[in-house]
Amino acid sequence: MSFGDAPVIPIGFQQYNSYVEDPKWQRKFSIIWATGVGIAVLASVPQIVRAFKRGRLLRRWLFGVSEGGKYSPASGSDVVPPRTKRRISGALETLNSVTLWSLPGVELDLGQMIVIAAYLVLLIACITMQATLIDNPNRAGFIALAQFPVVFLFGTKNSILSLLLGPGHGYEKLNYIHRWAGRGMFLGAAVHGAIWINNHLVYDLPILGQQKETSGVAAFGVLCVLVLTSFRPLRRLFYQWFFLVHVLGYVAFFITICYHTDYAVPWIFPPLAFYGLDMLLRLFRYRIKDATLVPVDDNMTLIHVHDCDDGWVAGQHVRLRVFFSGRVFESHPLTIVNAPSSASCVPSNSLMLAARVNGDWTRAINKYASKEREREASEKDEQPGVAIQVMLDGPYGGSSVDLGDYESVLLVAGGSGATFTLGLLDDIVARCVKLGRRNGEKTRRIEFAWCIRSFGCIQWFAPMLTDIANTVAGTSLDLHISVYVTCLCNPEAVPPIPNSDVIITRPSVTTLLRDLVTPPSRSTMHQLNISADADTKSIDSDSHDGAHADAEVEKLTRAARLHWIGLGGGVAVCAAGPESLTREAQNAVARISLTRGVELGGVALHTELFAM
Repeated sequence: MSFGDAPVIPIGFQQYNSYVEDPKWQRKFSIIWATGVGIAVLASVPQIVRAFKRGRLLRRWLFGVSEGGKYSPASGSDVVPPRTKRRISGALETLNSVTLWSLPGVELDLGQMIVIAAYLVLLIACITMQATLIDNPNRAGFIALAQFPVVFLFGTKNSILSLLLGPGHGYEKLNYIHRWAGRGMFLGAAVHGAIWINNHLVYDLPILGQQKETSGVAAFGVLCVLVLTSFRPLRRLFYQWFFLVHVLGYVAFFITICYHTDYAVPWIFPPLAFYGLDMLLRLFRYRIKDATLVPVDDNMTLIHVHDCDDGWVAGQHVRLRVFFSGRVFESHPLTIVNAPSSASCVPSNSLMLAARVNGDWTRAINKYASKEREREASEKDEQPGVAIQVMLDGPYGGSSVDLGDYESVLLVAGGSGATFTLGLLDDIVARCVKLGRRNGEKTRRIEFAWCIRSFGCIQWFAPMLTDIANTVAGTSLDLHISVYVTCLCNPEAVPPIPNSDVIITRPSVTTLLRDLVTPPSRSTMHQLNISADADTKSIDSDSHDGAHADAEVEKLTRAARLHWIGLGGGVAVCAAGPESLTREAQNAVARISLTRGVELGGVALHTELFAM
């Protein structure tokens, strides 16, 4: 005998079951952000394929610096590349240039702001849609938990995304999403906790007492500390403390949140997997090496790490520990100045790093190296570098722009940012001149601009710049070096670097880029012919008057150094240094791309910010 189906409660009278419905919104949130990541990965496939074919992909990520190899200098013949037009790539890069715009004092550019805005819209929608938060605050708590994978996927140094998104997408480029996902987690936790406390006050219930309530308040307190200490002023001023608080804080947060709710446990496993992969890859890439410290002056220490032949790409950095004075637990990022020996203009089987004095750690290294060199010089009647042991972790990062795909290149650096642009310059010159453009490199013109505070800073990298300039001489590649000095200090310290100019002014990236892509007029060429003897190389003059030339003479000199080859082959711009310089470069590229991007064959940009 059948009595039919069980009666169904009308939807209007059904009680909202948070522990059934809210996990569904966790899954929706996860599916949507993962889809966005998948789209970004698919868009990066062409770049990944090119990097893989050129052998510049996996060694950026999987393997560490190679050791014990035999030094083999780059060799080959100079080849003149055919002219090319980058129509499709140029159009795509022109469209992408809109996202480069940035505002002073804002950490994010327009593209990054769009990503964060989309993330926050998704977050708020998943918290508020079809949920009565006043009566049931659990939805915000569930969505806060669902952000654990985002926080760790974009926060670990060896993230799988760094490989899937291609060169130039290291942890330092993805970290802004990590920071905002952490703030999104804080937002969800704050909404959850605030409404929960309000309900307890309304119904006259104790806020503390049971384990669930006490552990929840403790977890929220730990999260508050993590968020507050991660803001940029505190992060930059007290980085070592920030790092320690961050590591210990997340351990405490994991423990307290698991005591607070059993629904947190499944969301702990993805972060542990991401962090475990990070630690595993670091173990494979750690290297303890012999090195030599060379204090160039009171502001710069060069670090030559011996028996390092390969395993990195120009523009990458390592995290360095120097075993001295009990500071073995401090690890700091330093950019690799030279390219691997097989693709370098500088004869060496070492990896060179440069630590500019800009904090207590770099100052301690410089003082230690100076004192040790003085002591050894008094004992041995010579002044060698100071032998020491270091630990390398990396390499990481790198340039998202392959300079070999563009006919014209502008490299701009401020201060120690030259460590990044010098590595790129060393690499592209060796690939074009010494390796015979074996991967089809198209580069014909390079303008290298370096802005420094005093003439003495030129000595930091003068030998390397001289080697590169001598390598280029008489080949199909044109290179001009411009050094901009902003202080009239120690002018006699200017070294003789071929095909270079030293100018006392602060350069404008917009002007540098515009001059690079503007064909010289007949009147300009006539003036150049008249003043050829006066402008050949300002640093050779006894009186340095040529070095102090005004902007017009400097423009004429630069035009004379770089032969005009026409438009359409693309322009690559790489800028490294303080935030003001990188922001200026972004706006300069965005401005010229919107007006002349297709005509130029596209203007690509990569910036490297030398700040935490």
